Amino acid sequence: MIETYRGTVYPWHCDHMGHMNVMWYVGKFDEGTWNYFSGLGLTPAFLRAEHRGMAALDQRVAYRRELHAGDTVCIRSGSIEVRDKTLRFVHEMVNTESGEISAITLLTAVFLDTRARKSCPLPESVRARAEAALVQYDLPWAL
Repeated sequence: MIETYRGTVYPWHCDHMGHMNVMWYVGKFDEGTWNYFSGLGLTPAFLRAEHRGMAALDQRVAYRRELHAGDTVCIRSGSIEVRDKTLRFVHEMVNTESGEISAITLLTAVFLDTRARKSCPLPESVRARAEAALVQYDLPWAL
């Protein structure tokens, strides 16, 4: 797993019950996703220049431990499955003080031709990087 995000829980991330609201878990995972993609070669410059994009097809989240204002977190990411046009990958959000996993998300994303507005094959260099990032991960869901 590689680190793809590091940040802090701010008071405005917390709901009326005092813990980080689900929308912020998803937002922090999203930031990790774009860093993961960039590490695979799917940088913003590449996507713009080649008229390509990524779109989420499926996302599952398991919440394990609450986070509160002031907690620091990191997200670690890895590939679960690499196909011709899709990537399935996992992020785990870790409370950096306690080392406990706060949440896990599993995402499936498709590579797109943004002009034709349809899926297209991943570049070989991206596939190779994604395959090099394959991990065995004990997911909390059946695939």
